[in-house]
Amino acid sequence: MEILLGVIGILILIAVFMYNRLITLRNSVKNAWAGIETQLQRRYDLIPNLVETVKGYMAHEREVLESVTKARTAFLNADSVKETAQAENMMAGALKTLFAVSENYPELKASQNFLMLQEELAGTENKVSYARQRYNNSVMDYNTAIQKFPANIFAGMFGFKETDFFEVENEQVRQAVKVEF
Repeated sequence: MEILLGVIGILILIAVFMYNRLITLRNSVKNAWAGIETQLQRRYDLIPNLVETVKGYMAHEREVLESVTKARTAFLNADSVKETAQAENMMAGALKTLFAVSENYPELKASQNFLMLQEELAGTENKVSYARQRYNNSVMDYNTAIQKFPANIFAGMFGFKETDFFEVENEQVRQAVKVEF
């Protein structure tokens, strides 16, 4: 009887340990996601300033500016990791095009405001990249933990579900922008 109680006690301790580990990993994913949202929000807060600075120089490049604005709106309306990733992909492509087109405007490239905003966005891009990597590492750890035996049994019982990675889906973002003069 004592052996049976000992085995049950050990099983309970293992279950508590696994449950607490899964909670820790899930919270790590949430924290990493908050880091991405913070950096993306910072980036999207810079966008209106960039657009206003560029507008005066690039009046006839309306579609480039509109694509940046559409991407910002998509981000603000995103409700999931997938929607946020799609908005991020749109913005990366739009900014890439914007900076490529800006090469045609020497006076814009020399503008102190434009240079400052470009530098600020570059720094933010690095922070977004780091936050995305941290998030994806947390997701990998969490998803792996809930898939391994015997934790997968407890994960299923307690409603732990896999989380999506933050992925670049748009091939356009991966390709270099072609600048033609």
